[in-house]
Amino acid sequence: MVAALCPLPWVFAVFGAVSYAAEVKLPKEVADQLGRVHLGASVRFLSREMAAVLLLARTVGPESRWFALLAGGLFLFHGMRAVQTGLALYLRRCHGLKPVETRNLAVRFPPSPPETLVNWHGVRLLYADVLPVGLTAVGALTGVAWLGSLGVAAALTLMAAAVLALAWHVRRAAPIADRRNVIWAVDEQVRAYRPEVLLYFSGPASSIYQASMWLPVLERVDRRAMIVLRERPLIGVLGPTTLPVLCIPSAVDMMNFRGLDTARVALFASNVGNNIHMLRTPGLVSVFVGHGDSDKEASFNPFTKVYDQVWVAGQGGRDRYRRAAVGVRDSSIVEVGRPQLAGIQTAGPGLPYQTVLYAPTWEGWTEDLFHTSVTTMGPQLAQALIDNALHLIYKPHPLTGHRCPATRGAHQRILAIIAKAGPLARVATDDLYACFNEADLLVSDISSVVADFIASGKPYVVTNVAGRPDFRERYPTARAAYLLSQDLNELPEILAQLDKDEDALAGARRDLRSYLLGDGDPMARFNQAVENACRASGRDRADQCRPGAAC
Repeated sequence: MVAALCPLPWVFAVFGAVSYAAEVKLPKEVADQLGRVHLGASVRFLSREMAAVLLLARTVGPESRWFALLAGGLFLFHGMRAVQTGLALYLRRCHGLKPVETRNLAVRFPPSPPETLVNWHGVRLLYADVLPVGLTAVGALTGVAWLGSLGVAAALTLMAAAVLALAWHVRRAAPIADRRNVIWAVDEQVRAYRPEVLLYFSGPASSIYQASMWLPVLERVDRRAMIVLRERPLIGVLGPTTLPVLCIPSAVDMMNFRGLDTARVALFASNVGNNIHMLRTPGLVSVFVGHGDSDKEASFNPFTKVYDQVWVAGQGGRDRYRRAAVGVRDSSIVEVGRPQLAGIQTAGPGLPYQTVLYAPTWEGWTEDLFHTSVTTMGPQLAQALIDNALHLIYKPHPLTGHRCPATRGAHQRILAIIAKAGPLARVATDDLYACFNEADLLVSDISSVVADFIASGKPYVVTNVAGRPDFRERYPTARAAYLLSQDLNELPEILAQLDKDEDALAGARRDLRSYLLGDGDPMARFNQAVENACRASGRDRADQCRPGAAC
């Protein structure tokens, strides 16, 4: 401002450039502090623009038409910025807050505008004023008074192009501006599909693996299946599927949505509060399928008694609820196997080196559920396996370090050890069951990973983090496991078993596999359980007893 008033064009140009550079690099916390003392972004940019206007007034005089064009153009620039921001926010609300989101349904809504077009609004648009401010400084240095007007014309042209593009998208978005129209269009498509089996899921995006594991299974059931999600981010992270996917964030919309009236069975993969919106539906058989059988407390949650049926893999799951005595009736438990495990191989990869899969669980929501070995022994275990010339695959739980800083720190140390080990170790980003087939040995904690790995028949190790003497009695999935304490003293003897044709616990694993996972074709058992639940549904009986139907 001082350089503009003096006027000192060179000083203005230098400090103007420094000011814009500082604006780009300004830390968010500093920007927040400036806003609290009324020096927010708009004030800072307007100050630069006012300084440019004053510079032009001092160099060519306020009577110049170029002065009037620059000042008037900057006022128009901010008016158009308000229009552009309003259109961008309107489009974001239309596309980002639709009452219903879908995948694999023949619902045709206009595509979202380019992200750049709707993201660049508000403060971001202020950077376009570098054209009039910068060219005004150049004009003052060179004596060309009209350069500032050229700059503001260029900024207005860019703004006008953005406004026109957004206006075109606003016109296209008319069908989704009315939420009732959106719900009606989706409802018509769901009614045409007539879903019979629903997989209902609610939770944070990081927990989506709990639903994704059921997608291949539901694609193979004989009844028409559909996925119902409750949080908007879930639809973008759900695994690939050919099934129709419906996301209804609002509880009111969920309970009033009529397209699901043909459903007979609702499968629930987790216990969350939003389940109540589906559980209240009359005539619908509610089934808790969970996201893996394990001995952890989550696999016998007392809340589970609210469901009509609880499906477990085998006798082990039934006995778990009996021991826990949480109110789940034995008559409501159905053994369906684990159809997800159909592709698990019963032999190692046959490579010239031994591969160990380390797949620990996470720290849980509370200390009572703390089963992870990451914190107490994870880095030491990873280093010991690598030091024994074993190839290590590290497959952490998706929520590792989510709650506990110590676990998060230990996880980072494991990653550092793996990075240093080079080709001897890697972090798995692929499917857990694919990792099973690459491994000769599993090291894990008490979790569903252990029960699933038993399908392979290969040796496995369970960490006894707390050093409990009654560990195998307390956790039946560890009955055929080699136990590993925090000091890793058992590790040399365990690794020696890998060189034997049949290790000492091979027979125990075969018996435990039948106990935990059941016998026969698990997909056939699961399909039959779906069929029985559909027939038990009041809706299925109502359909069968319509006029002209055989009841």
